[in-house]
Amino acid sequence: MRIVRQVEELRALLTEPRRAGRRIGLVPTMGAYHDGHLSLMRQARRDCDVVIASLFVNPAQFNDLSDLEAYPRDEGRDRALAAEAGVEVLFVPPVQSVYPPGFATTASVAGLTDRLEGASRGRGHFDGVTTVVTKLLNMVAPDAAYFGQKDAQQVLVIKRLVLDLDLPVQIEVCPTVREPDGLAMSSRNSRLSADERERARSLSQALQAAADAVSDGERDALAICTRCRAQMVQDGVEPEYFELVSPQTLDPVQEVEGPVLAVVAARVGETRLIDNQMLTTAIGRREAKGRETWSYT
Repeated sequence: MRIVRQVEELRALLTEPRRAGRRIGLVPTMGAYHDGHLSLMRQARRDCDVVIASLFVNPAQFNDLSDLEAYPRDEGRDRALAAEAGVEVLFVPPVQSVYPPGFATTASVAGLTDRLEGASRGRGHFDGVTTVVTKLLNMVAPDAAYFGQKDAQQVLVIKRLVLDLDLPVQIEVCPTVREPDGLAMSSRNSRLSADERERARSLSQALQAAADAVSDGERDALAICTRCRAQMVQDGVEPEYFELVSPQTLDPVQEVEGPVLAVVAARVGETRLIDNQMLTTAIGRREAKGRETWSYT
């Protein structure tokens, strides 16, 4: 695997594969790799002729400096794992290359960014995400880029970005990878103490409780959310939000009449975690299978 730090070197490296018509896949990451990241790389390896993974802890998407400073970093470990997963080029640009002196441009998506993570972390969070993703897509010019379903709102925002700006890339979304006890894999999990790690299971358990409620016939979204929030509090976790929303627009729903997305965010100790799960009734599953219009993947 080759390590590249400058955009010019990366573009030169990709000139020949591009001329030969080889399919190029990009997996944008902030490092601290786990099986969730590696699943994206492996999927890209199956789909593409050339696989690039970017490793860049993007300061623009952190609204809390302490959170940025605490973000786990281990480039040596990440390099070994990426190579094992089949990545051919690890692109590790320095901050000054991504945001050079005088940088004054922002790519911003309205609407989808105003709620949930946008409301909790501020509009600047998604502006940071969409700006760096736009830059990475322009730097690499991949045929396909791979993202995880765990960040469901981010996926929708990026899809809107690509659609609105006519960016010539296919966005591929891969399923959330979970620990055996259900906790969604995240680089932030490494910051949890043993007690916090135990309590963190509450997020996925609350999502499962919502799915069980729908399966049992409950259709009132407020009742489901109230029950799941109470369960989390009982588990010693205070949710920032737990909502049932439209998978396409993220608008809150009142009744579960078809597929809906359950989304949750909470702080466990000093660590902020997010998760989501699609919920649907038996009728909704049959309709969705026929229409395939509800999925955000």
